[in-house]
Amino acid sequence: MNWDEIEVPKEIRPFMLEQAEETKLGQKNGANKQYRYGKLHIREYDDKYLIHVDKVDPRKDPLGHLIFDAPEVLIGLATAAIGGKNIASQIYKIQKDSKSKNLSLVTGFLASIALGYIGYSLTKKIKNF
Repeated sequence: MNWDEIEVPKEIRPFMLEQAEETKLGQKNGANKQYRYGKLHIREYDDKYLIHVDKVDPRKDPLGHLIFDAPEVLIGLATAAIGGKNIASQIYKIQKDSKSKNLSLVTGFLASIALGYIGYSLTKKIKNF
């Protein structure tokens, strides 16, 4: 559980704001459903709700939400794009033959997945530290 979240057991208080909207925006973290009500983000599990307040409502300002509430996503995407491109470029330069384009694309793609995940994971750990 994140220290910024409040846990509300369902048996104590089964609730849901009537104005809250079910949403796909946000990390589900294993939740059955998630809801948003302004900056309030509610995750519903079998036995509880986890609730936190975001700095920016992603429905109104998606980029602001990524910058202030989910920078790990931006770092992961940037790491994937820059790292994958650089590795693909280096492979292409080393192997100047007809197969090098395909090899560099595949290698760059695989590297971007790995590097993006590493960038995302490290940033999330730093953020939660």
